[in-house]
Amino acid sequence: MKKCTVIGGGAMGRQIALNTAIHGYEVVVCESFPAARESLELWKEEYLAGRIAKGRMTQEQVDAVKARFSVTDDLSAACQDCDIVIEAIIEDKQAKSDLLAQVSRLTRPDTIIATNSSFMVSSTFAGVVAHPERLANLHYFMPALVMKLVEVVKGEHTCQETVDKLMAFARETGKTPALVKKEEDGFIVNNILKVIKEEAYRLVNEGVCSLEDLDTAVELGLGHPMGPFKLDDMSGIDVRYSVLKRRLEETGTKSHGYDMISNLYQQGRLGKKIKHGFYDYE
Repeated sequence: MKKCTVIGGGAMGRQIALNTAIHGYEVVVCESFPAARESLELWKEEYLAGRIAKGRMTQEQVDAVKARFSVTDDLSAACQDCDIVIEAIIEDKQAKSDLLAQVSRLTRPDTIIATNSSFMVSSTFAGVVAHPERLANLHYFMPALVMKLVEVVKGEHTCQETVDKLMAFARETGKTPALVKKEEDGFIVNNILKVIKEEAYRLVNEGVCSLEDLDTAVELGLGHPMGPFKLDDMSGIDVRYSVLKRRLEETGTKSHGYDMISNLYQQGRLGKKIKHGFYDYE
């Protein structure tokens, strides 16, 4: 595989795309919003300039990456003759279904279609994708340029060739893949984190400790790079709200953190990306 299309130029999509270009792939990012395209281009320039300033890339290497990296709002052009499409748009089932149906029509029958969704398994969309054997979850972690782990999730519809290609793609782009052999909401990491976060929310809700002290305890006592509240800020309060809201609607189970997350969401405090979440990042 040589050409990759990433659909969605937000915080996750742009990092997946640039990481892939840095590792030698031709990459096209499809982003429909002009402001998001402008933000992406500015971010890319600043990030690559920073690599040069820190001595981690040469000017020649940066020029080569830029030559392999392009941005468009034309989905048809972005999907033309690509080997793999990675969907990284909002966590909304209908939006993803509509998009993946379009991608299915615009790509070759052998083009791999991967969704980066952190909690919607790819079988959710198998009915709208022609040749669903090429469809799977390819789940990155934030920040995608730094985090080594990628979860490759095999659905019943996913053929072994698709799994093998995704595992190889992850390794070729500097990642370490973990194979999830059957679909499970939350995959591996988020299911482990779910237990940790539930206890974190409970302890804070019941006044056992402040969220700041809980994050500090998890970081220094368990060696986590960031505590659960900082992690939710990093991932996006809107993303976390979608997960907890969906869980409540489908199971009737209300997370200990639902009210806290819902209140932040209603206030527009969506996390680090807008400088306000559980913490302020001014």
